[in-house]
Amino acid sequence: MLIGGVAAGVLGGCGQGPATVSPQNVYTNNCYVPGVGYYHAPFRAWYALPYNHFDPQTQRYFYGGQWGTAPFESITNLSSPTPEVAAATQARRTDIPRSGFGSSSRGSHHVWS
Repeated sequence: MLIGGVAAGVLGGCGQGPATVSPQNVYTNNCYVPGVGYYHAPFRAWYALPYNHFDPQTQRYFYGGQWGTAPFESITNLSSPTPEVAAATQARRTDIPRSGFGSSSRGSHHVWS
């Protein structure tokens, strides 16, 4: 989606991370969510590295969860995540204080890939 997406949804803020990650919101390419990563608009998901990040050691570019020999080119510079991606992203955020569930939540560590 390009401009049509803005009319259909709310443009998600990306300064300190959007207030709530939602499939009804529209996010710009490389929108950063703390603890989750960068939004890749053509792929409608967040990744640990910025869109078209260049690795000088391998001489490759990262986009949409994969590496390529050239930057990925797309006219899509904003879009909405799928409902599944939005829910998973919102759950993984590290910039939102979460209340514990008693002593069982202490000492528990999660690793997200």
